[in-house]
Amino acid sequence: MKELRAEILSIGTEILLGNIVNTNAAYLSQELAALGILVYHQEVVGDNPGRLEQALTESFARADIVITTGGLGPTTDDLSKETAAHYFGRKLVRDEKALADMRQMMEHSGRTMTPNNLKQADLPEGAIPLYNQNGTAPGFILEGNGRILIMLPGPPSEMKPMFDEQVHPYLRQKSEQKLVSRTLHLCGIGESAVEYRLKQRMDELVNPTLAPYAKTGMVDLRITAKAKSEEEARALIAPVEEEIRAQFGDFVFGADADTLEGVLIERLADLGYSITTAESCTGGLLAARLVDYPGASRVLKEGFITYSNEAKEELLGVSHDTLQTYGAVSSQTAMEMAQGAAKRAGAQAAISITGIAGPTGAVPAHDGQPEKPVGLVYIGYYLDGEVSYEECRLQKSRRGNRENAVVRGLNGLRMKITEKFSSKTSQ
Repeated sequence: MKELRAEILSIGTEILLGNIVNTNAAYLSQELAALGILVYHQEVVGDNPGRLEQALTESFARADIVITTGGLGPTTDDLSKETAAHYFGRKLVRDEKALADMRQMMEHSGRTMTPNNLKQADLPEGAIPLYNQNGTAPGFILEGNGRILIMLPGPPSEMKPMFDEQVHPYLRQKSEQKLVSRTLHLCGIGESAVEYRLKQRMDELVNPTLAPYAKTGMVDLRITAKAKSEEEARALIAPVEEEIRAQFGDFVFGADADTLEGVLIERLADLGYSITTAESCTGGLLAARLVDYPGASRVLKEGFITYSNEAKEELLGVSHDTLQTYGAVSSQTAMEMAQGAAKRAGAQAAISITGIAGPTGAVPAHDGQPEKPVGLVYIGYYLDGEVSYEECRLQKSRRGNRENAVVRGLNGLRMKITEKFSSKTSQ
């Protein structure tokens, strides 16, 4: 079984300068992996014919297929096609259908075609045209001497549908194997602990393979199998997934497209529970994370942003004495915030967050109170009348501390619901 190898060349000086975030390469890598085509290298090259030709030479020394994005526009620095034609020893010829499509699109949008637009309809001789239904620049597939070059436009709104509708079917016929992945999501356990517990197993596995990936406050475990069909690949993945779920238990909250907020919302909906949020240092990130999930309105009652002490007192009913004695960043305040929010909203569950996000704002020790460093966060929980808290000592940037606090809060409530109802079931 021949393993096809591909490389991705992203063309554009604007990418090198950081003016554009290169999302095309990530998308293409995922799609190629699903086709069983291996990607070991990616590269970004500026709008320079000499450097592009050198990049093509180096890529084809390692790979069977090279896919490029960008450089197909009408301007003088868009020279990708010209470079490709020279590399393969072909001349450029006008594609009349591409030209007609271009004229129709411009007329439809009320634009006037200029002479430099005409070059976009020129393709290397013998190329398979990839007509563009979402822009003016066609792409193409060029085969020669056992090599395949696929050139796609740069804008994702043009590149993605062109790949999905035209390139994907072409490559599916070329690939003799399928590469299938299953990603398990874990929360509440660190990457180093996960890797330590799985190190021997990861070393043993060949097909499928197992690899951990750290995310904000979470760990992903990707199981990847290679086979002649998707069904065979999934059969290889299944026992490894079962093994991981047994080993890590409730740390595993979902797989593939599952999100932490989605899992929590669905669990609350199943119970017929509603939820509210009370936030200080996270300033609405927690509520926004919940609202990101479609259908959040089934359970989310309202959210409170109470940054000042006055707001905590007036909106959530936090005791003035609590704030004076323990401070806004304290377990006592976090629990009163959660309880007050639940009472105010009439919700069965609530999460509150209060802390010192940084980069400044640490509270020195005074009047018998310990020092409160940057990254100290208290998360309050309210569930069916029970109030509790979690203390976090985070060590990220201001944004990182806030995002990690949100993840800890969502997972904390998920775990409390799991514990509460699994104990009822076992009784």
